[in-house]
Amino acid sequence: MLIIDVKDSSSVDRALKKYKKKFEKAGILKELRARQAYVKKSVRRRNEILKAEYKEQVLKKYE
Repeated sequence: MLIIDVKDSSSVDRALKKYKKKFEKAGILKELRARQAYVKKSVRRRNEILKAEYKEQVLKKYE
C-alpha cells in the first residue's frame, strides 16, 4: 500500500504527482502484468539472456 504524506499547504496536483512517482518506483503495474500468465523459469531465463545480448549489441553499435 502506498502512503503519501500531504501537508495542508500542498496542492492535490503535487500529491498526485508524488503518488504516480511512488507507484512507478514500486513496480506494481509491472508485477501485475507479469502475473497475468505463468512463465516457466527456463523461458524467463532465455528472455533475460536475449535482452542482455540485444543491449550488448546496441552498446557496441555506438562505440
